[in-house]
Amino acid sequence: MKPRVNKIERGTCILTEKPFVHVLKSRYRRERCDHCFASGKVLKCSGCCYVYYCNRTCQKEAWDFHKVECPFLKKITPRIVPDAARILARIILKLQRGGDLEKGYYTETCYRKFRDLMSHYHEIRTDPKRVEHLESLSVVLRELLGDNLMPNFTELQGIYGRVVVNGFNILDGEMNSIGTGLYLGISVVDHSCTPNAVATFEGTTLYIRAIEDLPSLDWSQIFISYVDIMQTTEDRRIDLKSQYYFLCTCSRCIDPEESPEMEAAACPNSNCIQPLILKGGKEFPESCETCKTKISLEFQEEYREVTTFTKEQLANMKDVASDLDVCKICLTKQKNVLHRLNLWHTKSLDLAFESAIEMGKWQDARSFGVNLIDGFRKYNGDFNPLLGLLYMKLGKIELLLNQVREAQEHLLEASNILRITHGESHSLYKTQLIPLLMQASN
Repeated sequence: MKPRVNKIERGTCILTEKPFVHVLKSRYRRERCDHCFASGKVLKCSGCCYVYYCNRTCQKEAWDFHKVECPFLKKITPRIVPDAARILARIILKLQRGGDLEKGYYTETCYRKFRDLMSHYHEIRTDPKRVEHLESLSVVLRELLGDNLMPNFTELQGIYGRVVVNGFNILDGEMNSIGTGLYLGISVVDHSCTPNAVATFEGTTLYIRAIEDLPSLDWSQIFISYVDIMQTTEDRRIDLKSQYYFLCTCSRCIDPEESPEMEAAACPNSNCIQPLILKGGKEFPESCETCKTKISLEFQEEYREVTTFTKEQLANMKDVASDLDVCKICLTKQKNVLHRLNLWHTKSLDLAFESAIEMGKWQDARSFGVNLIDGFRKYNGDFNPLLGLLYMKLGKIELLLNQVREAQEHLLEASNILRITHGESHSLYKTQLIPLLMQASN
């Protein structure tokens, strides 16, 4: 008799894990707790005067390990330790205190230790950028830890490889990167550009939640995305190859018809919504399939110019105020040229939306956000935290603009997504979204 297989429903938390080591980004060290990453008023460690804690409880919990690290940070203060050097130092110190025996469980009986993580030793050894980076970090580490604690270069490369290949950006509730963590158990999960699970964080604790119904807890069939999936297939594959040393062969990467609108032009007939799909990614059809409007050489040239201009501008964004102005120029040029689901149009709307929020231009932000929804959903998927946050931000903006009915609609959409990706007990859901929903209902 076969054992009963329990189906896993969408929204189920299938793994919770504390980090093997974690490091807060140095830019946040005076505004976030070094232990739990909470933001707010923080007090510095009187020993090293380098790290800060939100309260005595966190300081006490961190002390077992920080007491080892503290004198080394004190020695180098007031200089700032590069984030990558600090996490390597923490691993070195932890391994010397028996950390190699620590286990990260991904089922009740299956686990991984630090040495089980892939280091991609040979790939890193032949990667000039990674070798140069490691050499510069080794200089910092030697000054920080001293010769006696430094592993030899081969051992250091193995530690470095495990971090760069297996490390996670630790995100706050709004998906901003605030630190780096190394998690042992979760290293079992592979990548797909069409993931069926998602990683979110509460402080430094990592949660893996299913965003699709799964037939069982089979880790060989559970996938998260390692990279930003709102990219072209070529760019995703380049990112994955350079960062993780593998060529992605998921359905989205090998099927050229997976996202035909990605590079689509708008039909020259403004009354037609049919996307013009480039044949083989290069050539336009002679006419629109729906309305039969001819595609002129002048239109094709305009499409290429607008696409090139947009890519160049998006690659060179630097300042919030100028970003918004440049985005508006791009969007004006794209009108009636790039299809509304074109990836570069979607990226322009995304940056314009965030820039308008930063500048407090709420009407502009709402307009960009509403137009962004369809493209964002197409490239990120129906249950992506970023889509849930887009709806939540839109709802919040609409409450500021006293557009209560629209706000309620968007906040309910946010709830449908975020309770799957984050869960109803997550602080983002409980302390941010629920009060907004209550405000919209009054």
